[in-house]
Formats: sequence, C-alpha cells, structure tokens
Amino acid sequence: MLKSPFENVSLSWEPRLSYILGGLEVYDREEDRGEALKKYNPNDIQDRCEIIKKFVLRDLDYLSYRHRFALFKVLEMALIDKGFDFSAQFESDYDECSTIVWDETEIEDARGFFEEIYRLAGEEWREDLNKARLEDQSTW
Repeated sequence: MLKSPFENVSLSWEPRLSYILGGLEVYDREEDRGEALKKYNPNDIQDRCEIIKKFVLRDLDYLSYRHRFALFKVLEMALIDKGFDFSAQFESDYDECSTIVWDETEIEDARGFFEEIYRLAGEEWREDLNKARLEDQSTW
C-alpha cells in the first residue's frame, strides 16, 4: 500500500481521479491561479494541451513514480468505463472547499479533457510509468 506522498506522513494513500485536477483548483486562489487559468479556453485543443502541461501535470510533480503510476491507472480505469461521468470531476464542492476554475457546464467534452490528460501524462511520465510497471505493485 502506498504511503502519503507528503513528507513525514505515514498514512496510506489511495489515488482518486479528482487529484488529477488539483492544478485547476482555485479555491482561495482566484486572483492568482484563477486569473492565469481563465486566459485559456479548455475547449480549444491547443489551450487544453497548455493547461494540462502547465497546470495539471506540473501540479503533480511532487508525486513519486509509484504515485504517478497509481494515479495513471485510476485514470485508465475510468477511461475504460464508457459510462463514467467525467463532467462530475469539474463540479465544485463547497463543503470541501473545492472549486475548479471551470465548472462542469463550461467543459464541452469532459471525457476528451481526461483523454488528453492520459495521452500527455503517458508521454511525460513514460520513464516513471515504465519503471513502476517493472515492479511488483503488491509490495508497495
């Protein structure tokens, strides 16, 4: 079982699809991150790629190769499920102080957004993913 990626924390860590959009989280950061992100159109393929590279994947740089692999597998499983509702990942949860810069009504193709994350993460994390694949994940 993976441990939390944060230093000096020995709690177990369970990857969740929502973690992938952490770089788009703007709760209490509307003036800086929110303004920077609002310059992009998440429905334009070029802007979407920039958003993913600059904000989504960069925000996950703190993860180890094992954590990246586990998160990548969660995304892969969600993409395999043809009925999975990706738009729900963009919904704000004010009880949890969670606000994504664009809500579910502003993303025309939420599945496509996550497919692009999967493609770009697969490219950018290639070495990490290959390293993790060669290990026995049951020993983590």
